[in-house]
Amino acid sequence: MYLAVSGNIGSGKSTLTGMLAEKYGLNAVYEPFEENPYLQDFYGDMRRFAFHSQVFFLSKRLEQHLRVVNGAPHVIQDRTVFEDANIFARNLHAGGHMDDRDWRTYLGLFEGILPALRTPDLLVHIDASLPTLRARIGRRGRTYEQAIPDAYLGGLNDLYGQWVEGYTHSPVVRVPGDELDFVADADAFAWVCERIEAHGFGTPLLR
Repeated sequence: MYLAVSGNIGSGKSTLTGMLAEKYGLNAVYEPFEENPYLQDFYGDMRRFAFHSQVFFLSKRLEQHLRVVNGAPHVIQDRTVFEDANIFARNLHAGGHMDDRDWRTYLGLFEGILPALRTPDLLVHIDASLPTLRARIGRRGRTYEQAIPDAYLGGLNDLYGQWVEGYTHSPVVRVPGDELDFVADADAFAWVCERIEAHGFGTPLLR
């Protein structure tokens, strides 16, 4: 079983990934943002470091799949490779932070590795508005994230909406992140689990 959790920066996807991993006994694979040597520079100068940062994430995603995800019987992943390309890199290109040459090169790399990657059996997506994202980004206190422009987060949200609507690789559970605090509210987390299990992915099947 391969579950994936998607969502914008600050949506709570990493936290939800950990909670679901613990509940269902899944091997959790997290986005390697702390390993990215370009990330802090990227938030200071997106145009200069966009391509470098996205290629790093793409290379780590390939490494994660080949080392863990592709062969793991029970795994959950924090953010998918589809988001890297169709949302984050695409948003940088649309916003003028990645030029046409870099975008074509990045897209060629993405399309080249895609056949080697396992696709999720179920996607759990967290929808969250800009105020919710801002509040959660503020609470977690990563200095380099505090100055992320609203336009950048809003552009990501727009692309996430389009992407989830057209997503066909697996069933999708959409979590209303503005309404459900699955961290603080046990009933909200139970709501998420009930939707997952409604697709036949209950604890006996996952363990």
